[in-house]
Amino acid sequence: MVKHVEPDQILVRMPSLRAVKSFVAAAKYQNFTRAAEALCVTQAAISRQIRELEASLGVVLFKRAGRAVELTEAGIIFYDAAYLSFVNIAQAAQRIQNSDKRKQELTICCSPAFSAFWLSNRLPGFFSANPDIDVNVVTTNNFLQMEPGVRPDVFINKVSDPREGYHSIPLFYDLIYPVCSPLFLKQNPDVATFEGLQDTTLLNLSPYGRSQIAEHVDWGVWFNSQGINIDIGPNGDRHVFNANDFNMLIQMVLNHQGVSLGWNQLVEPMIKQGLLVRVGDAEATYKEKLHYLTYAESKQNNKALQTFKEWFLSCIKEEQTYVGQLAVSS
Repeated sequence: MVKHVEPDQILVRMPSLRAVKSFVAAAKYQNFTRAAEALCVTQAAISRQIRELEASLGVVLFKRAGRAVELTEAGIIFYDAAYLSFVNIAQAAQRIQNSDKRKQELTICCSPAFSAFWLSNRLPGFFSANPDIDVNVVTTNNFLQMEPGVRPDVFINKVSDPREGYHSIPLFYDLIYPVCSPLFLKQNPDVATFEGLQDTTLLNLSPYGRSQIAEHVDWGVWFNSQGINIDIGPNGDRHVFNANDFNMLIQMVLNHQGVSLGWNQLVEPMIKQGLLVRVGDAEATYKEKLHYLTYAESKQNNKALQTFKEWFLSCIKEEQTYVGQLAVSS
């Protein structure tokens, strides 16, 4: 007996992909004739496909003005979704076609701050030593709610085993201290004291920004670790600027706008370059949470993953010699 399969409602309701392809080309070039040339078909074929698509959707997708066309509001919505879908399909096809070629690919997921301030400074050395490995970096501030279809080979964040099928290696604790620009410190020398630091402009990672990346330290927590209780909330008397983007806070520091907390692994390269300076000698190491290197267990024998993991852990171990934090290899 043949088992009856219910129709897939998404596939049944999908418009013709040929018609969608014609629509995307016409929307991209805003001209039916150029779209026809790009797809190697006739202009009449493009017009027919778009008429069929508009009839299927029950809306007008283009405003026609002579030879030129413009997208309607409905057309803009449909184009954004359709174009992104075709890009994803094309990229997936390219990966499949390249799967048997010499080069290997590795997808790494981390926060924008870690990508900008840590990876970008060190990956050139990895590329030079491993020209046969291509690296794709995916940045996100929301590791816990990533799209289900996104499955990086490696996560670098503060969440242990963020998904089923991944294994986490503990790396190090956070070492955190205040930082500002050399010019700001020169103009505001009092910030080197706790009293002066409390009276200056504090650039703070907001609760929303911290929750996204599993971070618990803000200025209030940091001052508390120094035995000082201050109110940085909306009812406090401190001059505090909050943002959920650490990159923005550091850019404001570089623009001499105030003092930010600095996570050592992110700001230490800029201190070496003279772009930032530590404010005072106070610092705090937080052992409540760890940073992790998390990799897909299905890829644990993959040569590219093994090479990256060994390189990454060697970088971390070298850096622990001067920050005195925990590093564990596996």
